Amino acid sequence: MANYTLKVLYSGSDGNAALLQTDTVAVLIDAGRNAKTLTAALAASGVTPDMLSAVFLTHEHRDHVAALDVFLKHHKMPVHTTAASAARLRRTASAALLDNLVEHAPLFSETVGELTLTSFPTPHDSAGSVGYRITVQDGQKTHTVGYATDLGAVTGAVEEGLMGCEAVVLECNHDPDMLMTGPYPYDLKRRIASRNGHLSNPDCAAFCVKLAEHGTRRFLLAHLSETNNLPELALGEVTAALAGFDVRVLAADPVSITEL
Repeated sequence: MANYTLKVLYSGSDGNAALLQTDTVAVLIDAGRNAKTLTAALAASGVTPDMLSAVFLTHEHRDHVAALDVFLKHHKMPVHTTAASAARLRRTASAALLDNLVEHAPLFSETVGELTLTSFPTPHDSAGSVGYRITVQDGQKTHTVGYATDLGAVTGAVEEGLMGCEAVVLECNHDPDMLMTGPYPYDLKRRIASRNGHLSNPDCAAFCVKLAEHGTRRFLLAHLSETNNLPELALGEVTAALAGFDVRVLAADPVSITEL
């Protein structure tokens, strides 16, 4: 099997970042929180910023890009994103981020070393949200990993993007009861629960079953809400749905590294 690792450095409402690495190349998917936190998480993974070849953004919301304004002042690298997200970033981003942006159509594919990241659209209330289907080339073998952390519903495009991946990072954002009885204003609750919001535990669990039926064997549940979810609820619902499948299920920590 190809020597690759995917680590979610941190994932939640306050910030999101993941590190995808092979023996010869390393890329980030998103870069939330701040540059100090991101650099420390990379160091804990044995990676220096100079080892990174690129950043791939899922979308332009601050919990996915906030570290880049300072980080890119010291470490230049291409930041791949959709043109729609780039246009929104250009309103407020620092010169360092703007100078490194690489704009793409909503559906794009970019190869970095043995890694090829291919985007697919995700339904979310941002300018141009995408997930990624990642292939890792190992000689004649190809391994596939899926990544989708901000989506209000599982669409045909999401299914096509993730089906058949051997490992998947998938949003499992909220417990519907906790959301509706929780402290958020009603309009925000409606937004989160909408088709352009965030994926609930039961919707995540149902989709994980489909993915398992098509060969996915490792799941990392991501973007859990610290207010509207609990790791034991997310893990309990997904593992119960996957009973009978030979799979591994983990929940990403909001502040610590979780390795898929």
